[in-house]
Amino acid sequence: MSRARAICIPVLFCLFLLIPGLPLQPSDNAAAQTPTDVQRSGGQNQAGLRPDLRPGYAGDAACASCHRDQSLSYLHTAHHLTSQLPNAESLPGSFTPGSNVLTIVDAASSANHEGLYFTMEKKDDGYYETATGIFTSGTKTRSEKIGIVTGSGVRGQTYLYWRGDELFELPISYWTNGHQWINSPGYRDGSADYSRPILQGCLECHASYIRALTPSLWTNRFDPASFEPGISCESCHGPGVEHIRREVAGSARREGPAILNPAKFSRDRQVDLCSLCHSGLARNELAPAFSYVPGQPLDRYFQQLAAPAAEHPDVHGNQAGLLKRSKCYLSSPGMTCSTCHDEHAPERAAASYSSRCLTCHQWKSCRMSTKLGHKITDNCIDCHMPLEPTAAIASETAGRVVRGIMRNHWIRVYSGTEHP
Repeated sequence: MSRARAICIPVLFCLFLLIPGLPLQPSDNAAAQTPTDVQRSGGQNQAGLRPDLRPGYAGDAACASCHRDQSLSYLHTAHHLTSQLPNAESLPGSFTPGSNVLTIVDAASSANHEGLYFTMEKKDDGYYETATGIFTSGTKTRSEKIGIVTGSGVRGQTYLYWRGDELFELPISYWTNGHQWINSPGYRDGSADYSRPILQGCLECHASYIRALTPSLWTNRFDPASFEPGISCESCHGPGVEHIRREVAGSARREGPAILNPAKFSRDRQVDLCSLCHSGLARNELAPAFSYVPGQPLDRYFQQLAAPAAEHPDVHGNQAGLLKRSKCYLSSPGMTCSTCHDEHAPERAAASYSSRCLTCHQWKSCRMSTKLGHKITDNCIDCHMPLEPTAAIASETAGRVVRGIMRNHWIRVYSGTEHP
């Protein structure tokens, strides 16, 4: 079965709509406790991992002792921050009274005087999303504690909550553009859905690891203590315990480093490493989540489904696939994602990547140079890799639509620009 299909079909067993008599079910506090204390303390080593849960992996802190500069820089990247535990630093949205309420239906102005609003609350034991439904029969609420933050905040964030060992998505997300609370993308406007399960495939590209408690593709039951937030060093370099042992023992030169260096992979394997999470959802899984080994062919783990040759394909999540359609990529045997992106450093302003274009292209060969002169070298990117809306990330919130804008990685001449 396609992992994409499993991820995208919601299981709506707790959906409530704005109709009388359908209750908001309160959380069972005993069963829904967020296991943050387990994650942060008992049984973990100094690197933040429990070695019994993922043998061979050392954690980022172990890498930092020798690779300080790369580690410090990587801490600020979107990859590292793509999932976090909730705290004041990881939650950019407002939890302050007066700016922490999202009104979906205003009871005061609705015809039947029914309404729905969400309150983002900071309590003594953590951060909560609370839904309040106002019905003719009375007011009902449901409140759940944020257990995991997903999304670096570059575009926005979505939040997850635990019910025992089951993991679910929360109905309200944060949108960076406008610093606003919105319905989580794909959620039905006018509802408060606490039932969307989070599957292992959802987390594979937003975390380094989490251990599923059942083998089913559909499971949302995990060991909370096994959760490793963010994309770690070992996600790309492979398990590091043996590498550290050899370095400490002074035997790495004789035995080999026992660590993977993606820079030494072939071009196809380098692009495969990025394609694990940047090749779209149109694929079938051939192996369990978190089993991919960097340097191995990705087609051993996923069967990529044929995509229609659309003139304007959706830009969400398929940066690698779009790049491979580019004449630049087809004409440059050494071109990879790393030609432009430094994986160990935060992304720069898009226009600054123009210098990479000019290592191959002469700026005077572009016909726009006759109009703009040398200034054209400041920004090749916005013309040849424009920002475009995606249908995959869209939120309908209180009757208005918020849509994600992403950079198109199909490098070419677009309508409205002159041919070079």
